[in-house]
Amino acid sequence: MNITAAIVMYAVTWFMTFFVVLPIRTVSQAESRKVEPGTPPGAPAQEIVGRKAWLTTLIATPIWAVICGIILSGWITVADLDWFGRMGR
Repeated sequence: MNITAAIVMYAVTWFMTFFVVLPIRTVSQAESRKVEPGTPPGAPAQEIVGRKAWLTTLIATPIWAVICGIILSGWITVADLDWFGRMGR
């Protein structure tokens, strides 16, 4: 695995984790009963994206490290993922 692959894998892992973390504990404007004019009632009542980004980083980094460790150790290789036999073992 080269550095570019590691960076791309971290970005993919981070964004996947971010989209999982984003809706957790989000309070909508309808739930808080403070709907701003011109916004949908389902919009978040508070801006907490920065905190969620830090939480995402804390969660995604160990997940990325485990995935990289598995790939670098050789436990799972590209040949293991060849389900249709196209690589010709």
